[in-house]
Amino acid sequence: MGKCKDDEVCGKVLAVSLSDQHTFSKENYKCIKLVEGFGVEGDAHFGTAVKHRSRVAQNPNQPNLRQVHLIHSELFDELRDRYDLKPGQMGENITTFGVNLLELPTDAILYIGEKARIKVTGLRNPCAQIDNFKPGLMKAVLDRDEKGNLIRKAGIMGIVLESGEVRPGDSIRIQLPPMPFKKLERV
Repeated sequence: MGKCKDDEVCGKVLAVSLSDQHTFSKENYKCIKLVEGFGVEGDAHFGTAVKHRSRVAQNPNQPNLRQVHLIHSELFDELRDRYDLKPGQMGENITTFGVNLLELPTDAILYIGEKARIKVTGLRNPCAQIDNFKPGLMKAVLDRDEKGNLIRKAGIMGIVLESGEVRPGDSIRIQLPPMPFKKLERV
């Protein structure tokens, strides 16, 4: 997976998924509709206020910074010797190929397909549900860098800036925010 330059097509959508229930995995579809300010139409996490149950319990009025969950399919390749993972199974709405999502800065803009725009808000913080899905998967999607800092590899989260339909095969273009870049943190 190469480095993307600002404002160049550097990846594509491999799969799109949603679930209208708070299930861990999501079903694949031919198309999903992103709705500005709300997320993925028909998904359990659709809305302006937070929808993740653990966060709702803390404060149901928090803004929903987790409207869209994206995972890079390269993670599935990395874990292939231990886990047989398919798009949507880890709860993502958009499975990508060719974009190093984890290296994007906060506030990067992803242009997907003809119209959709997603603003990157941060890293997905995997929870215990991941081990309920596949025992040991939580440890597999967490790592440490050379300084001992935790690395979360379970994808990124974003908010919808511009509505649009997203389909497998759609191109992904990245617009980087102004420098200095802000490193992704968990949201």
